[in-house]
Amino acid sequence: MPATQTAQLMDGTGHARRIVEEAAAKAAEISQRTGTAPCLATVLVGDDPASVTYVRMKRARCAKAGIQSRHIALPATTTTAELIDSLSALSGDPEVHGILLQHPCGPHIDERAAFEAIAPGKDVDGVTMHSFAAMSFGLPGFVSCTPGGIMRLLEAYDVDLAGKHAVVVGRSAILGKPVGMLLLAKDATVTYCHSRTADLSAIVREADVVVAAVGRPRLIRGVDIKPGAVVIDAGYNPGNVGDVDFDAALTRARLITPVPGGVGPMTIAVLLEQTVDAAANQLGLQQ
Repeated sequence: MPATQTAQLMDGTGHARRIVEEAAAKAAEISQRTGTAPCLATVLVGDDPASVTYVRMKRARCAKAGIQSRHIALPATTTTAELIDSLSALSGDPEVHGILLQHPCGPHIDERAAFEAIAPGKDVDGVTMHSFAAMSFGLPGFVSCTPGGIMRLLEAYDVDLAGKHAVVVGRSAILGKPVGMLLLAKDATVTYCHSRTADLSAIVREADVVVAAVGRPRLIRGVDIKPGAVVIDAGYNPGNVGDVDFDAALTRARLITPVPGGVGPMTIAVLLEQTVDAAANQLGLQQ
């Protein structure tokens, strides 16, 4: 691929719209057949402005897709035990089909303990150990939404992962680690990189697929992108800046996600789709 060629943008917004349209149609069918609309419970601890905005946006998308939402706003002083009690109650509520705990919850909260209070069948955000195991072993279950959205984008653009070297920069429990497992399931050779990785540039230069998921603006240099590589930027930093030096990478990659408009819309679309699937499962409808 000539260095002067411009990469094709991966249209997350457009593909997400189609996923949500299909989820909305299925939600309407569920409501018609059972008299019950799929319901997503969102749980927020404290009033962090960014988290408040994210939850509001997700609830608005639910409404457009015919999914009911129930919001539980807890004070910043909520303890881990109190949060677990709230999540356990939602897990046992038959009127709630999916649960989303907005994170981060605050430094005083044991987030892993809180996540594990979510029933696996309602873990539509794919944050529990059960969901991670299902992703890793290729078993039925809900995927982490951002990794799931990334895989759907790669599929939409016919990216053949078999035998390809995929480099994941980031090792979070709900993004970096699970996306590596999903790439491995598609027969990619996966390398995880992180803050202790020596000579990151050298590893990125060997990648056929780069997934940037570390939360550091422009950490991945465009000059390090292998000509013809596929670049997935899952980072979002102030000023609509991703983890990849987009302008420089644009002249080297074959496919690249924009920020915004790439991974973000796909994340929400997968969340809504999995909420509808969870409702269908719990209401005894065939998938």
